[in-house]
Amino acid sequence: MDTIIDAIASLPQDTLIVAGLYLGLSILYLLIMPGFVYFYLNSRWYVASSFERAFMYFLMFFFFPGVLLLSPFLNFRPKRRQVNP
Repeated sequence: MDTIIDAIASLPQDTLIVAGLYLGLSILYLLIMPGFVYFYLNSRWYVASSFERAFMYFLMFFFFPGVLLLSPFLNFRPKRRQVNP
């Protein structure tokens, strides 16, 4: 374990900054933004106008890899209707 920490500590600071930036941007692109897109789509899916629906399709296309990772949790089934007897 100490050899890994020593190897990381021996890297130039610019390399560590770039690696951290890549890690942060990849987490943002693959997990955080698709999560926001999911909640946005879940709240507006059935009431969106045509322009908003086109924006939703753009977001799905742009963040597709992350949405694919979160896809087991997506649920766009309509809400249950109340039937009056």
